[in-house]
Amino acid sequence: MPSPQIHFRCDPALIDHLPRPRLARELIPDWIRSMPAKAFSALHDRDIRTVKQCPPFIDAMAHGFMILLPCDVHVDKGSLSWDWEAPATTVEGHPRAPLSFHPPAQVTGTPFEQGDALVLKFNSFWTIELEPGWSLFATHPVNRHDLPFRLLSGLVDADQFHDAGINFPAVWIDEEFIGVLPKGMPVAQCMPVPRERPVLHFDTLEGEAATRYSQTVADVLAAPNVYRKQYRQRK
Repeated sequence: MPSPQIHFRCDPALIDHLPRPRLARELIPDWIRSMPAKAFSALHDRDIRTVKQCPPFIDAMAHGFMILLPCDVHVDKGSLSWDWEAPATTVEGHPRAPLSFHPPAQVTGTPFEQGDALVLKFNSFWTIELEPGWSLFATHPVNRHDLPFRLLSGLVDADQFHDAGINFPAVWIDEEFIGVLPKGMPVAQCMPVPRERPVLHFDTLEGEAATRYSQTVADVLAAPNVYRKQYRQRK
């Protein structure tokens, strides 16, 4: 299947001021690079491989593209502020602030409802247009539980809705956080997905299928990196 084409547009006044969306593979966090490839397991009484050597874990983090924070945001225990000297926009109705807020009542009855939890919205400064038949799945940057917020996942038919920005709601989860969310930090991981509804088929493991199952399990248990060497596809 050919790669879907993605067209981004922004206000002309901001074209030289905004960080552009980037491929997620270019933004693998430093903690992945610095973490050990192996660590001691008391359960096994030996060193075992960490998730750094798990291709599905890494590939999920590298899939799609990231929407980036347009400026530094200063945080002090739930108080958020910014000083963004961007030029005035030329398109009517375009946002000026990097983020805005939702009333907590909007998540009433969800697992995100936690008293007066701060529900914010990362404003979009880019429109995103996909090819016909494709939708945009947006979610929290995969495996990034180090971030002090959790993005709410959503699916947008961006082949149809592409003349205005897609905003990204999130719940603030670290009430004690003090620091800076830096310009260029990923806030949403986005993946184009085909909109065709899948057809589900069910069967039993018998005959050749059962043989292949047993052989694959035996291969995986017999040596490391079987998936990486025999099954993983270049992306």
